[in-house]
Amino acid sequence: MPNSSAALTSLTPIERRLLDAATDIMTNQSKQIDFLHTVQCQCVLPYRNPGENVREWDRRQGNASLRIEAGSALDPKTNEYVKVGLPYGEMPRLVLIHLASEAIRTNSPVVDVEDSMTAFARSLGIDTSGPQLRHLKDQLTRLANATVRMGFVEEGHTVQVNTQIVTALDLWYPTKASQKVLWPSTVRLSSDFFASLGRHAVPLDNRAIRGIAHSSLALDMYTWLAQRLHRVPANRPQFIPWTGLYDQFGQGYARIRDFRRNFLITLHNVKSVYPGARMDADEKGLTLFHSPPPISAYSYSISSS
Repeated sequence: MPNSSAALTSLTPIERRLLDAATDIMTNQSKQIDFLHTVQCQCVLPYRNPGENVREWDRRQGNASLRIEAGSALDPKTNEYVKVGLPYGEMPRLVLIHLASEAIRTNSPVVDVEDSMTAFARSLGIDTSGPQLRHLKDQLTRLANATVRMGFVEEGHTVQVNTQIVTALDLWYPTKASQKVLWPSTVRLSSDFFASLGRHAVPLDNRAIRGIAHSSLALDMYTWLAQRLHRVPANRPQFIPWTGLYDQFGQGYARIRDFRRNFLITLHNVKSVYPGARMDADEKGLTLFHSPPPISAYSYSISSS
């Protein structure tokens, strides 16, 4: 029999964080609930930088659509607007979850990013003094200056929100050349987004987010399942072919079989932090069964005033 202590000590920090999160979720109730807008649970951001010259990103899944348009920010050193690229990777996903969660927890559209984001980064194991933090700041700047269009098709008509997630920025420019990153210390969520969030927030387990924070694909799969599985009819499982999953999550993969292999590995990790999720995968695709949401009981209030 292999030595279990030796096996545990050989885990990487990422594997350890995933194991700790899965164990905690299996044995204890959640003490902290995170949130994300339902459209952002269904329509994913770029996994990698699509290029600084790419100014628009469109995604559609089911009845939900998302368009992100890259913006510009005023550089206080030059007093000129500079173009900011599209957000990409796991960092803006974590930022969106953090902003939505803080707004709902404080019942306020104003989020004190400087303190809360640093604490949030540390809880995810992000180095708050090195390149990772500079990347986090860069991604928040990209996200804060982007224009976001979110829409649903409901009962034959369209419900659409056109807004910037963030409408007010408090920006400063670091003095060190190596840290020239625009960085808001506080952000104000737009009234449209804040109101829409109050109606369409999906509750998530903070421990699960910490456990899979290293993977954009895992974060996308977890948030998608969190808003999807409890809506699957109890007597009518829903089948999604691999081509459909590839269209939704397969950006960057030239072949579906390569995507499928990585998807199944990632699905195993997601299932470990969402143990109530019920699904079956085979050669044809993924079948979803009615499952309890990761946070089965919650209460919160949010005001758009």
